[in-house]
Amino acid sequence: MDWKGRRQSDNIEDRRGASSRGGNPFGRGGIRLPSGGMRRSGMSFKTILIIGVIYLALKFIGIDPLQILAGGDPGAIVGGQNQSERQVSPARQDEMTQFVATVLAETEDVWNGVMKSQGFDYPEPKLVLFSGAVASACGNASSASGPFYCPGDQKVYIDLTFFDELAQRFKASGDFAQAYVLAHEVGHHVQNLIGVLPEFNRMRQSMSQVEQNQMSIRVELQADCFAGIWGHYTAQKGILERGDLEEALNAAKQIGDDTLQRRTQGYVVPESFNHGTSAQRKEWFARGFESGRLEACDTFNNPV
Repeated sequence: MDWKGRRQSDNIEDRRGASSRGGNPFGRGGIRLPSGGMRRSGMSFKTILIIGVIYLALKFIGIDPLQILAGGDPGAIVGGQNQSERQVSPARQDEMTQFVATVLAETEDVWNGVMKSQGFDYPEPKLVLFSGAVASACGNASSASGPFYCPGDQKVYIDLTFFDELAQRFKASGDFAQAYVLAHEVGHHVQNLIGVLPEFNRMRQSMSQVEQNQMSIRVELQADCFAGIWGHYTAQKGILERGDLEEALNAAKQIGDDTLQRRTQGYVVPESFNHGTSAQRKEWFARGFESGRLEACDTFNNPV
């Protein structure tokens, strides 16, 4: 992508390095302070001092004691600061921040135009950058959750270290692959505005788990198609470079339910799919990319 030097969005909320507010960022398995104060806990000043020294020593050698106490793997992206995150240089962090701000600006330009042509307003979503864990209107989440959109506050959340994981773990490298992930989450924002997400959340209350999964696939594939619409208009601007489309299609393939299950457990369970197969995700992104039309993304009245 020829993204450098283009407009960057102001709709960025940077929470990196800040503690998660509104609850325990590690969920129910997280750290809880002893109730009743120091006297009732039975810990002496000397004990507390020793614990403090051990804590600092572990942090110094790169181990997060909070993850260990929470039952996490010190090398996994659970609650933040894994090995790859600690190795990201400030220059790399700055470049990734500029990149997502530019991609977000491009989605704003596209969806303001598309939604206006359909008679909809487009209140632009905020993009929240976080590290480790974050609190949203949809609850607390860790980096292990991956990027997500919360309709409750109309914000997209991402820990930028996910892009390294996308390339290294999921074999989906390239800046347009990264842009596809962000455009997919913005696609959920569009669904929220046109009523798809509210209707899904209403209907799922009376659905079985299998029915919820089937409907979730249609929701996710439509978000892929909306990401393709963004790609369509971005290509018209001359921003895309040779190989960019292949990067996005490869990313769609690598994060399909069937591919992920084969990689992680060696077999697939179709009844548990909730995002779509690799073939489906590639197909619906391509539909949006080729047409540039909302009508082409009707996953609810067409076979998927």
